[in-house]
Amino acid sequence: MDNLKISIKSKHKKSVKNSSLIWKECLRIIKQNVSNITYNTWFLPIKPFELEENTLKIHVPNNFFVEWIEEHYNTLINQTIRQVMGHDGKLVYIINDDSDDDPTLFDNPTVEAPKINPKQEENNFETNLSPRYQFDNFIKGESNQLARAAAIAISENPGQTSFNPLFIYGGVGLGKTHLIQAIGNNILKKFPHKKNIYLSADIFTTQFVDAIQSNNVGEFSSFYNNIDVLIIDDIQFLTGREKTQDLFFHIFNNLHQARKQIILSSDRPPKDLKGMSDRLISRFQWGLSADIQAPDFETRIAILKNKGDSFGISLSNEILDYIAYNITSNIRELEGCLIKLLANASLSGKEIDFELTRKTVKEISTRKEANISIDNITKLVCEEFKVDENKVREKNRKKEVVLARQIAMFLSKKLTKASLKTIGLHFGGRDHSTVIHAFNNIEKLTAEDVSLNELVNGLRNKLELGI
Repeated sequence: MDNLKISIKSKHKKSVKNSSLIWKECLRIIKQNVSNITYNTWFLPIKPFELEENTLKIHVPNNFFVEWIEEHYNTLINQTIRQVMGHDGKLVYIINDDSDDDPTLFDNPTVEAPKINPKQEENNFETNLSPRYQFDNFIKGESNQLARAAAIAISENPGQTSFNPLFIYGGVGLGKTHLIQAIGNNILKKFPHKKNIYLSADIFTTQFVDAIQSNNVGEFSSFYNNIDVLIIDDIQFLTGREKTQDLFFHIFNNLHQARKQIILSSDRPPKDLKGMSDRLISRFQWGLSADIQAPDFETRIAILKNKGDSFGISLSNEILDYIAYNITSNIRELEGCLIKLLANASLSGKEIDFELTRKTVKEISTRKEANISIDNITKLVCEEFKVDENKVREKNRKKEVVLARQIAMFLSKKLTKASLKTIGLHFGGRDHSTVIHAFNNIEKLTAEDVSLNELVNGLRNKLELGI
C-alpha cells in the first residue's frame, strides 16, 4: 500500500508547530466526534513521528488499521487536518506490521538509518529509540525474569557489568525489542552524555553497503567505534554476510575493549546462528545469553490488564481468563486478540461481553477447541448445583433439579451439534418440545437475573476451556 494516504493543503509554516502539538490538537477534535471505544481503539494508538516540510508523518500499526480508518473516518480526518493545519500539507501514514518483537502492539516505528556524522553534537545524537518502550510497561514474568533482571542491571551501569555483551534471544513477539529498547531509554535518563544507539542488523548492513559505494567505510567505522551503547536488533540477519560480519567483528572488539556496552537480540541462541562466523559466535557468548519464553498464564493475564488499562477499558476476569487460556503463543498475538476484540465491539456497536470475546478468540486462536459432550455438560452442571446426575434424568420436580436440568439442556443446545431429540433422550427420554421450553426459559431467566447469567456463562467458559 502506498503510505501516502491523505493529501491536504496548508498555509501554515511547519516550523511553527511540531508534529506532537499538531497531532495532539487533532486528537482533541477527533475525540469530540467519536465514541470513547472508537477513540481508544483506532485513534489513540496513532503516534506522531515527525513534521518535515509540508508533511506530517504519523505511525500506525498495520495496513488493516489504515484501511479501516480511511473507510470509516476519512471525512472526519480530512476535516480535522484542515481545521488544525490549514489547506497546504500532506499526511503520511508510516506502516510497520512485520517487525520481530513488539509486545506493545502499537507504535512500533520503522527505524530509519542514523545519519553517520562523527562530529555530531552529543545533544543532537539520534538514538532511534522509541520512548514507548520502558521497563515500567514491560510485564515481568517467569518467562523473562533473567533477561529483565540483566537488562535493568546493565541500564544502571552500562559497560561495567559482566553482562557484556547481553544477548537476548527468543521467538517472535515475545518482547525482545521492547526490552532492549527499555535498556537504551533508561540509560538515556541516567547517562544523557552517553552515545546510545539502537538499530536493526538489516539497517547496519544497508549502511555498510552505502559506505562502500560512497568510499566512506572509514567514517562509518569511526562512527560506531565511538558509540557508548550499541543496541542491535535481530542480529541473526548478519548470517551469510561475510564482509558485514568482518566489519562488525572489529567494531565489537573495539567497543568491548573500551568497556562500552553491547546489547544484541536474536530469534535463536548464539550456537544456533548458522552462517555466522565462529569468532563472532564466540564473542556473543562472552557475556550473558538470556532467553525469553512464551508468557505463562499469569503473565498473559497481567499483559491483558495492562493493555486494557492503557485503552481505558476494564475487562471482567471471565473475559481475561478466556483470552489468556486460548491465546498462548506470544505477546503480539495476545495483544492482537485484544485489539481485534475492541475493533469488533466498535464495528458492531456492542459492549464487550463474553459472547463477543468467544467469537473473536475463535477467529484467531490456534488452540484446539475442547471436546464438549452432553455427558460432560451434565456432569459439570450437576457438580455446580450439587445434584445427582441421575436426578436430572428422572421425573424429579424439585426446584434445584429442574433448574440444573434446564441449564444442562440449554448448554447442550448451545455447545453441541446434537439434535433436540438426542438432547431429550439424554435427559430421561424427554421430547424435543421439553428441550425447547428449557432453552427458552433459561434465555429468559439469564436476561432477567445477572447472577444466573454469570453462573451460566461461567459454566460455558469452563466447558470451552476444557477445565
